[in-house]
Amino acid sequence: MSNYRRSRVAGASYFFTVTLENRATALLQERIDALRQAFAQTRRELPFSIDAIVVLPDHLHCIWTLPEGDADYPVRWQRIKARFSRACPKDEAVSLSRGSKRERGIWHRRYWEHLLRDERDYAAHVDYIHYNPVKHGHVAQVRDWPHSSFHRYVREQQLPADWAGTLETRSGRDRDSFGEL
Repeated sequence: MSNYRRSRVAGASYFFTVTLENRATALLQERIDALRQAFAQTRRELPFSIDAIVVLPDHLHCIWTLPEGDADYPVRWQRIKARFSRACPKDEAVSLSRGSKRERGIWHRRYWEHLLRDERDYAAHVDYIHYNPVKHGHVAQVRDWPHSSFHRYVREQQLPADWAGTLETRSGRDRDSFGEL
């Protein structure tokens, strides 16, 4: 088994991409309440700040800031994934490898994590998160995607409601509330 090296800095901010094993499903969107509950319960046990988030049908992106002295984001992801999986019906295909480890076939085993280096890096990743539903063609305007911290940013007057315009006005340039987390 591979031993991945991950950057772990206590109290830091991280960007994550977490995907479903079957990218053809819309399970995260269909079961958004179960995902919210998995995040909320995990945050009660192991606090962290969700600075930005977007939940798409088959993957999510988010920025977390961990408490001072704490760098244990892997256990948080493990708990979120497990809680969400337990809330879903057991109708997914399970490989022999997963079955032998008593794993479900819902989540991709790995996730992408990036330690945010500075304010510019942080801001670029917030923009990426909020624009992602437009990038993937789910909506024409950022404000039209319901499962995004963009709405919190608008309420808190950190971004205007028409931020990023439309896909047409952005010329393909790439630049919560995920609910009320």
